Formats: sequence, C-alpha cells, structure tokens
Amino acid sequence: MTDDAPELRASDADRERVAEVLRDALAEGRLDMEEFEERLEATYKARTYGELTPITRDLPGAGVTAPPVVSLSKEVPRSGSWAGRVVGGEGSSSWAVAILSGFQRKGRWTMPKRLSCFAFWGGGEIDLREADFADHEVEINCVAIMGGMQIIVPPGVEVVVRGLGIMGGFDQREDGVRGEPGAPRVIVSGFAFWGGVGVERKVTRAERQRLKEERRQEKLDRKATMKELQESFRDDAHEAHREMLDAHLDMRRRRHEERWERHEERRERHEERRERRRRDRYGDH
Repeated sequence: MTDDAPELRASDADRERVAEVLRDALAEGRLDMEEFEERLEATYKARTYGELTPITRDLPGAGVTAPPVVSLSKEVPRSGSWAGRVVGGEGSSSWAVAILSGFQRKGRWTMPKRLSCFAFWGGGEIDLREADFADHEVEINCVAIMGGMQIIVPPGVEVVVRGLGIMGGFDQREDGVRGEPGAPRVIVSGFAFWGGVGVERKVTRAERQRLKEERRQEKLDRKATMKELQESFRDDAHEAHREMLDAHLDMRRRRHEERWERHEERRERHEERRERRRRDRYGDH
C-alpha cells in the first residue's frame, strides 16, 4: 500500500488512475470544477505515492459509501480465457467524463455492466483488450458533443452498435461480427453531435509481440529451408556435373579404345597384305 512506502516514485499509470477517480467525482457532483482542477493539477505534479494518496482519501468509489484509497499497486496477471475474465460484481467506475479534457480506461480493469461516457470538447479511450467483464453482456453508453471517443475491443468479442449520430457518427465496421463461444457481448449506444465514436478491434501489445515473434521465426525457418534447398541443389548439381564428366571421360576412353582397335586391325590387315605380296613375288620359302 502507499502508506507503507510513501517515498516510492509514482508512474504515469498511477497518476492516471487517480485522475479517473477525480473525473468520476466531478461527474457525480462530489467536487466542483475549482476543486477538480486543483486536485487534477496536484495529481499530475505528484512524484511519489505519498503525494498521490491524500488527493482521493475523502472520495468514495462508484456505488460504495466507504471512502477507499485508490489502489496504486499492480495486479497479478490472470488467465486470458473468457471464463476467467467474466468475473461478475459491480466492476470499476461506471462513469467517464471529459470536459475540455480526456479520459482513459485501459490496462487491467473491470468493465461494469453499464459504463456511461460523456465528452464535451474532449475525448476518451476505452480499451477492453486486457479488461475483465462484470457480465457476459455489457453496455457502453457514449454521449459525444463536439468530441470523440475510441473503443478498442479484443478479437473474439461480439460488438453491437446502436448509437445515433447527428452531424457525427458511430463506427459500424465491427457491428455484427460473430464472437467466440463464451466471449462477452459489448453494446455501444448513445448519441454523437458534431462528434464521433470509433470502434476498432486490436490484439494486445503482448499478443502483437507474440505474433511478430512467430512471423520472425517463420521467416527464419523459411530462410533455413531455402538455404538447405539451395545447398541440396548445389550438391545435386555438383553430383550431376561429376556424373556427366565421368560419362564424358568414359565415352572418350571408349572411343580411344575403339580407334586403337581399328588401328590395330588395319595394321594387321596391312601386314597380311604385305606378307601375301611377298609370297607371291618370291614364293613360299
């Protein structure tokens, strides 16, 4: 906990988690705009856990009355199966507000059954790639007025888009894509006026790195296979060349032997003719 080690340095993700709680408190009326701006400025100036902890000590979480301290600890990785990611419960904060600013929901968090998002001259990002889900069917209600929101879902999740856009729009590219068995269903609803809500499907950074490593390994395997084929081809070509050379030498040797045999036969016939002429001239003595 932060009280045990207030001197530890806080990360950007830690400051962003505190900023999310402040935005929720502003949307619920627990903070006025002046208090919100003061605490938000203090949040982004904070360098240690000890400086971050008092900022939200008097603020409750969504749906509870006890004032919890925002957890800045990192969670233990859990199983990536869909059965292990539908965890039930209330989920994380059910509100996300961006007024002349922005909000993010990303990393390890729990998507509630209904998340209401509002952006006015601002923007927000809702990343579900590493999130848990409070139910098998969840809804993200987006109201974007001269602002925009981006919703990122992992492969396998079914997406249903029901939003209405006036001089704006809702991204329909992922609408109706069949999901995997046991995967959650994400409904995107709401209203966009001079704004837009985008929906895209991406793999996680770890999965992208794994796929990249697989492609790199496949490329190395193809290179190794090609090298083996080339070496085998060279060996076969050398062997074929040696066989052709040996055959050529054998053919030349046989021709030489045949010419020598014909020469010997001509020489013997010539000797026989000379012998016959000698006998005819001088008689057989």
